[in-house]
Amino acid sequence: METNNVLDAKGLACPMPIVKTKKAMAELESGQVLEIHATDKGFKSDLAAWTKSGGHEVVKHEEESDVLKFWIKKG
Repeated sequence: METNNVLDAKGLACPMPIVKTKKAMAELESGQVLEIHATDKGFKSDLAAWTKSGGHEVVKHEEESDVLKFWIKKG
């Protein structure tokens, strides 16, 4: 999947991964994709709620060992 930006939020605790995600998404154009890598298990539910409220879309999600990876398309 083609991404326009990659955000490394590994090792950050709540609320920093979502704060950094908001900042990174603000720099993208509508339709562009942000790839996020995080290790905070609570980030998954935070991100789901945030993308829904912001009109964005989680295009893909996968886990590699303890790293959560998300691809978010800006609404």
